[in-house]
Amino acid sequence: MKPATKFIHAGVYPDPSTGAIMTPIYQTSTYVQDGPGRHKGYEYARTQNPTRTQLQNALAAAENGKYGISFGSGLAATDTLLKLFKPGDEIISTNDLYGGTYRLMRRIWEEYGLRFHFIDMTDAANIGRHVTAATKMIWVETPTNPLIRIIDIEACAAEAKKAGALLVVDNTFASPFLQNPLDLGADIVMHSATKYIGGHSDVVHGCLITNNKEIADQLYFLQNACGAVPGPQDCFLLLRGLKTLHVRMQRHCENGEKIAQFLRSHPMVAKVHWCGFTDHPGYAVAKEQMKGFGGMMSFELKNDTVAAAEKVLSSTKIFACAESLGGVESLIGHPASMTHASIPREERIANGLADGLIRLSVGIEDADDLADDLKQAIESV
Repeated sequence: MKPATKFIHAGVYPDPSTGAIMTPIYQTSTYVQDGPGRHKGYEYARTQNPTRTQLQNALAAAENGKYGISFGSGLAATDTLLKLFKPGDEIISTNDLYGGTYRLMRRIWEEYGLRFHFIDMTDAANIGRHVTAATKMIWVETPTNPLIRIIDIEACAAEAKKAGALLVVDNTFASPFLQNPLDLGADIVMHSATKYIGGHSDVVHGCLITNNKEIADQLYFLQNACGAVPGPQDCFLLLRGLKTLHVRMQRHCENGEKIAQFLRSHPMVAKVHWCGFTDHPGYAVAKEQMKGFGGMMSFELKNDTVAAAEKVLSSTKIFACAESLGGVESLIGHPASMTHASIPREERIANGLADGLIRLSVGIEDADDLADDLKQAIESV
């Protein structure tokens, strides 16, 4: 089944009682049983919900996986995943990653005895230099947030296999339309489905997808036991968003290319981070493992100061200054003070995240309007 058909139909079916083509919102906390333990597959809404069941099936199908597990947010999904490990276990992560993931790992899970190494993974061979007998997981983001670096998933899968570790890929920036890490050797895929999968900035959600039944069973247990589950209304909105993912992503990619080219040509812009440039260090890998280059990018002004960045962010009319990404509307943000503020400045700078870096989530508006908006904002500095 090709993506356009899969995102609309796979994993879902009309309501058997009414024929409703859209999955109903089962707004219930519990289910009547014929007697103790005699039920229709549903006992309590934390454990199972029919709306969530169809969403989990659809998300698994979108990533060419067998098992989907939904959560109340992307961080709830990541937190649940980290519960698979025990004190003393080591996790190797990329050093350019979402600030919330870094905070969860450093500020929460290190306190419980997990050990984290944040390294440059643009050369997958660097992973092996940090592997120890305690290494249990390799955490990859690609494209990375916010510097749009590209990591070779197949090469990381080979390193993970040698280490006897799980390979987990945060696929949020690419979406299941542009990239399918399970097909490239990953054990688990994570999404902040709040972003491209939801696509309309109206729901918070996270998910894990795998082909490994043993891992899936552990995650389903944790999902129920720890309870960080989404409500049925949220699941309904995600099912709706998934149905248009392919057409939205095509437009995000088209607009992303136009805006990246515009920014690169602007005399006040010093550098643009976008993996679709042929001279991007990860271009060849991105072209091989992705179906397009996406609508996420970041850039630095020649006047690379926080004040200049703040002036741009406060001057746009169409780009909204806001956290998050992946919605139909374009967003602009300042990673150093917003999405990545939880990472110590010295680490941000060492990893190449400048104080003045500006991040864009290019939406699906008219690209000329978006370019004009950025032009006037940049030239207001």
